[in-house]
Amino acid sequence: MSRTVAKIAVSAATYWLDKPYDYLIPPEMAEKALPGMRVHVPFSKGNRRTEGVILAVADHTSYEQPLKAVLSLLDDEPVLTEEQIRLALFMRERFFCTVYDAIRAMLPAGLWFDEEGRRRAKDKSLEMARLAIEPEEAEILRDAKRMRSPGQAAILEQLCAFACIPSHDLLLHTGARRQALKALEKAGAVELYEKEAFRRPQIHIGQTEPLPVLSLEQDRAFTGIDALARSGGAGAALLFGVTGSGKTSVYIHLIDSQLRRGRSVILLVPEIALTPQMIQTFSSHFGNDVAVLHSSLSVGERYDEWKRVKTGKARVVIGTRSAVFAPTPDLGLIIIDEEQEETYKSENIPRYNARDVAKYRCAKANCLLLLGSATPDVVSMYAADTGRYAYFTLENRYNEKDLPAVEIVDMKQELRDGNGSSISGVLREELRKNLDRGEQSILFINRRGANRLISCGECGFVYKCPRCSVSLTYHSSNRRLLCHYCGYSQRPDEVCPDCGGALKYIGVGTQMVESELKELFPGTEILRMDADTVAPAGSHEKLLDRFRSENIPIMVGTQMVTKGLNFENVTLVGVISADQSLYAGSYRAGERSFSLITQVVGRSGRGQKPGRAVIQTFTPENEVILQAAKQDYPGFYHSEIELRKLQHTPPFSELLSITVSGVNEEHVYRACRLIRQRLDALTAADGSTGILGPAPLAVVKVNNRYRYRVMVYSGGNKGVRALIAGVVMEFCRDKRFSDVAIYADNDPND
Repeated sequence: MSRTVAKIAVSAATYWLDKPYDYLIPPEMAEKALPGMRVHVPFSKGNRRTEGVILAVADHTSYEQPLKAVLSLLDDEPVLTEEQIRLALFMRERFFCTVYDAIRAMLPAGLWFDEEGRRRAKDKSLEMARLAIEPEEAEILRDAKRMRSPGQAAILEQLCAFACIPSHDLLLHTGARRQALKALEKAGAVELYEKEAFRRPQIHIGQTEPLPVLSLEQDRAFTGIDALARSGGAGAALLFGVTGSGKTSVYIHLIDSQLRRGRSVILLVPEIALTPQMIQTFSSHFGNDVAVLHSSLSVGERYDEWKRVKTGKARVVIGTRSAVFAPTPDLGLIIIDEEQEETYKSENIPRYNARDVAKYRCAKANCLLLLGSATPDVVSMYAADTGRYAYFTLENRYNEKDLPAVEIVDMKQELRDGNGSSISGVLREELRKNLDRGEQSILFINRRGANRLISCGECGFVYKCPRCSVSLTYHSSNRRLLCHYCGYSQRPDEVCPDCGGALKYIGVGTQMVESELKELFPGTEILRMDADTVAPAGSHEKLLDRFRSENIPIMVGTQMVTKGLNFENVTLVGVISADQSLYAGSYRAGERSFSLITQVVGRSGRGQKPGRAVIQTFTPENEVILQAAKQDYPGFYHSEIELRKLQHTPPFSELLSITVSGVNEEHVYRACRLIRQRLDALTAADGSTGILGPAPLAVVKVNNRYRYRVMVYSGGNKGVRALIAGVVMEFCRDKRFSDVAIYADNDPND
C-alpha cells in the first residue's frame, strides 16, 4: 500500500502547539517525499504557507477530518537522517523546545532559505578540463596546431602533463583565450565538466607529522580509553589531567585509532579562541580529514564543511558547542575538552547542553564519550567517583616540569601600604623580572572595560542603564559608558549630574589594567584580549599569533586567556582579582572560580623554563583560592561535594527552572507566583521534589524586560520534566498572561 500521509514538524507551531501534524502527500510527490525532507505546507486557520520537515510517512491517519495537502518539496533528498530525527525528538523532551527548533540547531545556516525562497549558500563547483582523446593523439594534434593556433597548442600541452585542471587555471597558465578551449571541446579533443568544490577556512596543514610520542602515564591512559572505545558498547570516561599534562596528545592517538578502524570522531572545544591552535595541531597529523565547525566561519564555509562531514570526506570534526550535531557517519568517539565550561550550554532556544546531546548520540551509536579537563565538572567527577564513568588520570606535566610556584597577595595589605592600583608590588616586581629576561606574562581579569562604574563621592549617584538593572561600565578607549547587556551607551558628565560633586571611577577592567601597565613599564608593548579588541582584529587567532610570533611581553585578557593556550615563553601569570566570581549568587560560584584560577595559572611554565603565578585577592584565607593556588582539585572536589550534598544541588538532584519575562514587572511576578502555586499543588505528594521562588534573576531587568524564576529541585522523580512542560504549556495558553514570555530550562547558567 502506498504511503500517502506525512507526519510533519511545522516551523510556525509554538512550543505549546508543537506536535507532528498529519498532511496528505499528493500522488505526484508520493515517491519523492521521504523522512528528513523539508516541505511547504498550509498551517493554521488562515492556511499560511509554512515550512516543515517530514518526520515519518504512513499509509493512514487517525484524524477523521480531511487532511490538508503538502504544497511542495524543498529538497531533492533528505537533509536529516533517521538518527537526527530521533535526536530532534529527544531534544524536544529534554530541553523544552519544539522539534523544529532542534532541527534548526542541527543544520547549517547555508541550508536554510531566505525570505525570497533562495537557499543561503549554493553548492559551489569548478569547471574542469581534461583530454577527451589519447595523449598520443593530443601530442600529434598539438604539433599540428603550433603555427595556426598557438593557444590551442598550449592547452593541449598542459593537459598532456596534467590529467585534469580547472579551466580557469588552465587559461591563466597558458595565456590562451576561452574561444581556443571551446574550439577544442567542439572538436572533441577536450572535455569540460563540473566538479564539486568546497569553500574551506584557512587551515595551515603543511607536511603530515608523525604522532606525538606518549609518556608512560599518557600511554597508560590511552591504552585504557582506547580499549573502551574499541569495545563496541556505549560508555563514558573522564580523563583528569593537570594543566600541561598532555591530554591533547592522548586525544590525537585516540583519533588515529578510530580512523584506522574506519570510524569518525567529534572533538568539542569551549571557545572559538581555542579552535585555531587545535586545528593547526590536528590538521598537522590528519590533514584534510579534519573539518571545522564554529560560528566564525562564513555561511558558505560552514555549509561546505558540513557537506564534507556528511559525505565522509572529513572524519575528524573540531568545533565549538554546535559541532556536536555534525552528521558524522560511523561515529566512534566524541571528545569534550575542558568539559566543565559553561559555554557548552546554549542560552538561546533550544537551550541544550552539548554534553547531554553527546551522551545521547554515543548511547545510540554504541560509542564512547570522553570528557577531559584539569578541573572537571563536579557532576562528572561524582559520576567517575561512583563508578558510572571510567576514570583515567594524568598527574604530572608532560615535560616532567613542576607546576607553577604560586604566591597569594593580600590586596587589603596593599591598600594599607598605600598602593591603590590594581597591580600589587609583588606582581609589579615579577613582571619586571620577566621583562629583563625576555619572558612573557599573562594577566587575567574577568571584566572588560576600564572601570566597573562611575559614582559620585558626595551624593552616591551611580550611572545606570535605563533599560537594564545594572550600572554602566566605563570604557576609556572611546570615553563612553556602556551596558554589557543591551549595548546602551552614553558619555559621562564632567561632574555629578545630581549634585555637581566630583565623580569617582570605581573598579577595574582590562582597559584600566592595560593603562596602569603602560604607566609602570613605559615603552613596553601590551596586548589586550577581550570582546572589545577581538572584533576589530578580525579573530582571536590574529591576536594570539601576534603574541607568539612577536614575543609581546605582556597580554591582558578576560576568560579568553584562561584555557587551552600553550605558549612556551610564558613564565608568569597574574590573577588580578581572584574574588570577582567567588561570591556570585550561584551554587557553582566556587567551582567556576576554582576552575578559572587553576586554568589560567596552568598557562605558566609549559616550556622548559619554570613558571610562577601571583594571585591577588581581598580574601587570602578563602579555601577555594588556597586550593586553586595549590592546584589541589581532589581537595576542592571533596569539600565541594559535601556542600552540594547539604544544598541538595546537582549531582544530588536535578535542577530545572521556569522563567517568566515581560515589560510589566507586576504581571511577570504574578504569573511566576501562580506557576509556583500550580507546581506546589502538582508535587504536594512527592517528597523528592522541592520548589523555590518566585525570585528575580541576578540581573532582574534586561532591555526593558523584567525576569523572575521558579526553581525546581528533583531528587529522582522521572516525571517532573513532563510535569514542568505541562505547566509551561498551560500558562502559555492562558490569555491572562499573553503579555509575558514563559520558558523552562535545565540547570540554567545564570
